[in-house]
Amino acid sequence: MMHKQMCVLCAAAFLGGVLGGALSTQFLFPKSAEAQRPTGVNAEEFLLLDAKGNARAGLGLDANGEVGLVLRSKDGDRTLTLSPDEPSVIKLMDRGGRILWGAP
Repeated sequence: MMHKQMCVLCAAAFLGGVLGGALSTQFLFPKSAEAQRPTGVNAEEFLLLDAKGNARAGLGLDANGEVGLVLRSKDGDRTLTLSPDEPSVIKLMDRGGRILWGAP
């Protein structure tokens, strides 16, 4: 084989390998799956915990399916609740459950 023929043969083999490799990924391997983008986060309750693991705030549904937001003081003496399903929409209660303040 002459030198010129050897160069043409090497160039053809190189181009064939590159072209074959590129086309084989298109035909032999399926497209990568695209992650689905959620439209939101689904949960029945979200809790905010302090460093000791005590629930300081919560957003969720009660046993009757009513929504509410609950905030607790650091010492746990007072609780502020917000629930559009309750007669008193906003309530501030002490540890014993006595309503200190409420708003319709």
